[in-house]
Amino acid sequence: MEYSVVIHKEEEGGYWVEVPALPGCYSQGETLEETLANAKEAIELYLEVLREESQVVPKDDEVVFKVSVAA
Repeated sequence: MEYSVVIHKEEEGGYWVEVPALPGCYSQGETLEETLANAKEAIELYLEVLREESQVVPKDDEVVFKVSVAA
């Protein structure tokens, strides 16, 4: 399975990430690599809990694009 993630840069350094298809699924890291690894772990744990509780595992139907505009 694949899930879209949104990575945010922190002013004081590092990053935090959210998973739009999984409400409340967040993680963080000092580098992009660490942040993505932590996001993967957070997603896996989130899905594990859903399965243990016999809940539906959401699919990610997000389509993410960047849009350029004149500033």
